[in-house]
Amino acid sequence: MPLYEKHKNNKGFGMRQLVAFLFILTLSACQTQPTEQDKFSWQDASVIELQNAMTNGDLSAEQLTQYYLQRINTHNRQGANLRAVNSVNGNALTDARRLDAEREQGEIRGPLHGIPVILKDNIDTADGMANTGGSLLFAENYPEDDAFLVEQLRDAGAIILGKANLSEWANFRSTRSSSGWSAIGGQAVNPYDTTRSTCGSSAGSATAVAADLVALAVGTETDGSLTCPAAVNGIVTIKPTLGLISRDGIIPISHSQDTAGPMARSVAGATLMLDAMQAYDPDDPAGYRTETNFASHLKADGLEGKRIGVVRNLMGYNELLDQQFERQLSVLKAQGAEIVDVEMATYGEYGGDEFTVLLYEFKQDMAAYLDSTNLPYDNLGDMIAANNDLSEQELPLFGQELFEMAEAQDDEAAYQKALAKSKKLAGKEGIDAMLQENNIDLLIAPTTSPAWKIDHVLGDNYSGSASSPAAVAGYPHISVPMGYIQIGGEPALPVGISFFGAARSEATLIEAAFAYEQATKHRKPPSLVVTD
Repeated sequence: MPLYEKHKNNKGFGMRQLVAFLFILTLSACQTQPTEQDKFSWQDASVIELQNAMTNGDLSAEQLTQYYLQRINTHNRQGANLRAVNSVNGNALTDARRLDAEREQGEIRGPLHGIPVILKDNIDTADGMANTGGSLLFAENYPEDDAFLVEQLRDAGAIILGKANLSEWANFRSTRSSSGWSAIGGQAVNPYDTTRSTCGSSAGSATAVAADLVALAVGTETDGSLTCPAAVNGIVTIKPTLGLISRDGIIPISHSQDTAGPMARSVAGATLMLDAMQAYDPDDPAGYRTETNFASHLKADGLEGKRIGVVRNLMGYNELLDQQFERQLSVLKAQGAEIVDVEMATYGEYGGDEFTVLLYEFKQDMAAYLDSTNLPYDNLGDMIAANNDLSEQELPLFGQELFEMAEAQDDEAAYQKALAKSKKLAGKEGIDAMLQENNIDLLIAPTTSPAWKIDHVLGDNYSGSASSPAAVAGYPHISVPMGYIQIGGEPALPVGISFFGAARSEATLIEAAFAYEQATKHRKPPSLVVTD
């Protein structure tokens, strides 16, 4: 069965959901309880705070859904004009009322019960929302069923609130694109400074979470499209090992690197969402089974005894970023970690091969996705022609050079060679070699430089990041806020620290990332959230 062929699954709720929910209750019990005079604030609240309020009867799913819908109405296309959301689910309030009724009957599905989630607008849903990829070409793409991961979220009690804006075609159309721009949604902006970029293609997902338009969002990554937007928008993301989350029903770039991942304002929120999203999909060739309950690895002492490699040659492209990163090393040491300087011997050697893989697979994988739709396109060539026909709306700022380069790819032997080489250089001879040769548990580096000014003439001013090694290898990568950088007299901009490691090492990374987050608590909401 093809990777993108649709299917239905009947899945119940198991021990993983129960343990995650018990974790919420335990963590909530440890927090200071409010006095009668205190009022629960929904603004910028964490998933744990929201679920605790629902458990106590202080909040309903319907109230929370209405709150986020009002936030979207206030700040998406007016107010701050964030352009973070492309569409709202007309069934969201009905779903919220149904989940409230379940709660009243004592039927609680897990820690996401009644929590709204926004999906990147490249993920299929069967609730009347188009899956557009940000393009007018897909404005009438109404899927017949949910993506596998959407089924997982619904089963876990999440409310699908809407679809997030993105860099059109997940930023794989032009060599000089502006991250966050799509013909459907316009230019998504950074809520910490709306003149600056969101980075990456999961632009609206990150902006929506950062600006409190929603508590949780789903993004996708091929290389950097989860981690970069998370870092520059001051939130957390987990890019999982390839295959942990099914790729069914996602508009593709490359089956060798594509994955969805959770985006949240805390490591706990992202982890609880990862637990809900993960499941073995037998129709995804990369899928695998795991019984790991990731919420059980949210440990305040998760850095104790860990040997951590600082990848020195993933630095050096931004002086202020490096200075902020160096200050974090003392935090890690104070929490019981041992720090070791390392270098990735193969870094930079696989970029050309990665590009060959992405171009070749995009052409093939897009044709497979098109075959699952009722759209009037059979292949990438048809889409190129359609963009030309809609050039005033689709090509006013930049072209479709990557589409054209991908369309020209037909050398399978060269592709296979590039695929094998890139995986070896990034994985076995890259990340794995650093871990094994230095006897370390995980690797860290600055995630990426602070957000740059949006420039529709020259495109993104992208200087560097830590995303590629884990992206090419298909290994996990977590980005966590590590503070703010002040550039002149302009607003302070968030930056992130990356935790990454071997395949299927999410549990280890979550322990380290959570302990670091709890020790620093760097994240602060953008001013529009707290002053609204």
